[in-house]
Amino acid sequence: MEKQVITVNKKAFHDYNIFEKYVAGVVLTGTEIKSVRNNAINLKDSFCRIDEGEIYMYNCHISPYSNGNIHNHEQKRTRKLLLTKKEIFKITGKIKKDGYTLIPLEVFITKGFAKIEIGLAKGKKLYDKREDMAKKDIQRKIQQGKY
Repeated sequence: MEKQVITVNKKAFHDYNIFEKYVAGVVLTGTEIKSVRNNAINLKDSFCRIDEGEIYMYNCHISPYSNGNIHNHEQKRTRKLLLTKKEIFKITGKIKKDGYTLIPLEVFITKGFAKIEIGLAKGKKLYDKREDMAKKDIQRKIQQGKY
């Protein structure tokens, strides 16, 4: 299964601890898939929520298709994510019990279909972010041979 990564939500990895990951399909309209293939998607401030047993993604910005017409899509519309009922029940239980948040992590295309990887996450505290930055700094210095 070859996948072509379109975009990664780097801010999510900085602001949250990711515990579990799921791959979901995305319901897109006409010109949205063309914009996604042109890397015109931004996950920076997006999040997911469960409404009436279905998962929806909010605040995901997909730019209008440049060669589109008057029927171009709305840029920040709510998009439905496709998961099995079993996965949705499992995610719902963890969100209610443990207080997790659903965050989009990356968008990729596989076999011609746009997919999104979502993660069950908890927010990092400021000291956790500082600790992660210190670890990355040490790793960078080790690779450069300064340690």
